[in-house]
Amino acid sequence: MVENKTLTIEERIDDLAKGAKSMTIASSVADLAKLATPGDESKIQQVAYDLPDGRTYVEAEVAKVKNGISANYPDTYLRRRDPDSMVIADEYPTDKEKFDHRFGYSFQSLKQETFDWLKEQDLAMFYFQAGQPGIGYDGVAIIPANAGFFGLGLALLQGIVDADNLPTGFTPKVAIYVAPPFRHTHFDGKQVVVHERQESQYEMFSYNLYPGPSAKKGVYAMLIHLGNLERWVTAHCATVRVVTPYDNVVTIMHEGASGGGKSEILQQPHRQVDGSLLLGESISTNERLTLELTRTCDLQAVTDDMALCHNDDSQPNNNKLHLMDAENGWFVRVDHIRKYGTDVVLERITAQPEKPLLFLNIDAVPGGTALIWDHIEDAPGRPCPNPRVIVPRDSFPGVYNGGVDVDIRSMGIRTPPCTRENPSYGIVGMMHILPPALAWIWRLVAPRGHANPSITDSKGLSSEGVGSYWPFTAGRRVTQANLILEQIQRTTQVKHILIPNQHIGAYKTGFMPQWVSREFLARKGNAEFSSEQMSEARCSLLGYALNSMRIEGKYLPKELLRVDLQEEVGGEAYDIGAQLLQDFFKAELNQYLLDYLDPVGKRIIECCLDNGSMKEYESLL
Repeated sequence: MVENKTLTIEERIDDLAKGAKSMTIASSVADLAKLATPGDESKIQQVAYDLPDGRTYVEAEVAKVKNGISANYPDTYLRRRDPDSMVIADEYPTDKEKFDHRFGYSFQSLKQETFDWLKEQDLAMFYFQAGQPGIGYDGVAIIPANAGFFGLGLALLQGIVDADNLPTGFTPKVAIYVAPPFRHTHFDGKQVVVHERQESQYEMFSYNLYPGPSAKKGVYAMLIHLGNLERWVTAHCATVRVVTPYDNVVTIMHEGASGGGKSEILQQPHRQVDGSLLLGESISTNERLTLELTRTCDLQAVTDDMALCHNDDSQPNNNKLHLMDAENGWFVRVDHIRKYGTDVVLERITAQPEKPLLFLNIDAVPGGTALIWDHIEDAPGRPCPNPRVIVPRDSFPGVYNGGVDVDIRSMGIRTPPCTRENPSYGIVGMMHILPPALAWIWRLVAPRGHANPSITDSKGLSSEGVGSYWPFTAGRRVTQANLILEQIQRTTQVKHILIPNQHIGAYKTGFMPQWVSREFLARKGNAEFSSEQMSEARCSLLGYALNSMRIEGKYLPKELLRVDLQEEVGGEAYDIGAQLLQDFFKAELNQYLLDYLDPVGKRIIECCLDNGSMKEYESLL
């Protein structure tokens, strides 16, 4: 074993290129698609690795299909992101678990083992740009050549730079290295991604082939780190310009933990056979509440998951939040698409794409067409809850390029059913208006909520943390809390709302609350809510509840606006759910009360711990 030392990324590239069995340099998505299935394209190809004990482990099975590449994982654990996959291997400030603490030895020895293993492989590499030109990092990915599908996913998400025509001054400052068999030899089969921040570069080591914690959220961590240095935020959100039938435009930024409805805010409402919208179906009585809405708004997608909220001095100071997309492709979850015709636009894009796409957890055969409603099964009769497709953003019709000013920031939460017999925190109405201080509190806690389909830990009420991007952050929790507070204080013309999905009390709703709320808010425009239109929610954490909601002359049932009015729920069950939320928030907020928390933030948290009123929250920001 050679002596380990910290090389610049360019030196590391040169060292691996000279030492590896071979090095293939990819310059296009097509190059990586070809690399993903280098053998007989009429057969499923296994991505397998030999282990020191003589075993061979198949990490993925890959098929070339008419519309791209389909990859599946025999190990069902790899089909979702493990929220505990991140570990830190540097001495910079962090609240995350350090590598040596979790595993009992220094990462430096494993780092050298990783590079020694890579030198024994046929490798592939390509350049990419994390973020956008001028706001981000130049990067490089080095992977085993047989893991071409993983490289394809990263290139679709972040873009790929032609190695023969690198932009002037292109210098890799971030690097991703992939060594899949180490999850078996060193990590007991677990997803582990090691982050090592250095003085002028950032290296990340992915020891598994599911792109969620590395190609997706790992790059996200790099952008968050850059924002820490320059005091701006990469928000975890989807953003859409909503164009009404009267050509008014309202821009909505939807945030929330994984499964909180970010991708869905970019979609048209799913309609029943007769064209109506199913607002909800009672789990107690099977009563179905519907809405006739002939014309919905046009949607211009801006971001799907990551937004650069850079403090750009060239933008007009209009007290709104300015953002732009941080990605070149979108990691779209399609668990809700279970049959043909559910989302015609997405089905058309993915069935006949202009460029090859990457499908994950989709049941497809070589030479066939991967269909986004054919989900692979985790077990007989149990579909995988996290089927995905990675689609270039420019494949979406009407996608909006460039920066936008946000009018409304919404926060999504997955809610369980709530009834008298089974009280829960599923007490959130169709839409709630939040004072800015309370909106900040919700971003600190960012509840994952009910039946999260995107991660391995999905039971019960848990927190995804600051801005809902804490699981991907290598630094300190309070640092991010302060940055988000500064952002909210600076953007005083932005409205804040809270929207549930899955259930409203005893009604199963899916994502209909955010689709209907989007239609309502777009038609309302920038008009303020009057005191007659809203009143303080029975649970103070929910801000203001609407007294009425009218769309195209039709009023929504009041029991969908205020869950305590539902006969199946009532005040007593509602109050039990409110207490569950309050206890959970208080337990999560205590960890932010450190000496470097912004004093205003300290007062807001103390207000929440003291069961503050709306007037108290409004007086703080």
